[in-house]
Amino acid sequence: KGLSIEKNKKKPLTPQRAFYLENNTAQIIPLQIPGVMNPNLKPFSRSGVDLKNGQKIFLSLRNKKVLIFTVTDTIVHGTRIDVASLINKALNEIEN
Repeated sequence: KGLSIEKNKKKPLTPQRAFYLENNTAQIIPLQIPGVMNPNLKPFSRSGVDLKNGQKIFLSLRNKKVLIFTVTDTIVHGTRIDVASLINKALNEIEN
């Protein structure tokens, strides 16, 4: 009686992170979130996501997948993430 609450506390949880992916450009941004969805972020839009720590987000680029972001527990609930800046950073790292 009250034991079920204790059992629930001991289960390892994969924390979820609720945040926003923002497209502040005039272009559609095709993303891949494996096992979740493959959204096309519309121009000047904000899309709410709730993803597990460790989830990877890729840009679909000319039949290639470019890793632009990995969800971590440092993301504060409700954070707005500028996808275009993630893409620029990822593409610059590839070129260098």
